[in-house]
Amino acid sequence: MPNDPTILDEDAGGRALDHPEQDRARPQNHFEVGILVARRRLRGPWATHAWLPVAALPAAPPVANWTPLAENEEESTFYAGSYEVLLHPAETSHYRDNLVSGRPSLWVSLRKLGEDSYEIATVTADPYEGEAMAEGIGEIVEAVPMPTECQGILLAFFEAFHVERKFEKRKRDRADPEALARGGQGKGRGE
Repeated sequence: MPNDPTILDEDAGGRALDHPEQDRARPQNHFEVGILVARRRLRGPWATHAWLPVAALPAAPPVANWTPLAENEEESTFYAGSYEVLLHPAETSHYRDNLVSGRPSLWVSLRKLGEDSYEIATVTADPYEGEAMAEGIGEIVEAVPMPTECQGILLAFFEAFHVERKFEKRKRDRADPEALARGGQGKGRGE
């Protein structure tokens, strides 16, 4: 039957119909980055060095975590490891803000495990989450430039899932001064 609602996505011969919208690849909801960390020499009386995330690679290279990459008198650079950045549809407006900022970034958080021993705690593309992480105590948080390949994945995710939400200012109920004088009894919300 041509209009039989019980036959979905099949032609009269039982073969599956092609749907062009299903052929399009869905955007990735994650991407992996490799993180580079520097150990910088300090010239102060209280500390001899500081650890700092300095860059993100568009993919994880085939090397072991904490592999030394470069060293001079002032700084040693290490490949700290990889991290999978997850993207969430509810945060698409935050990703847009990051992409149009002029300097798209990833926020990298390092957690201290012991004396001169760290692990990658979190990497995020959400600038507001990155700002919140920086307010914490005990972790090193730094914004590093986002690789171009990751920007492309983030843009495709934004374009696929962003829904512009209209801001609606809510209206408050007028207070009833007599009800307030009676201790909150009387006309009010839900009554």
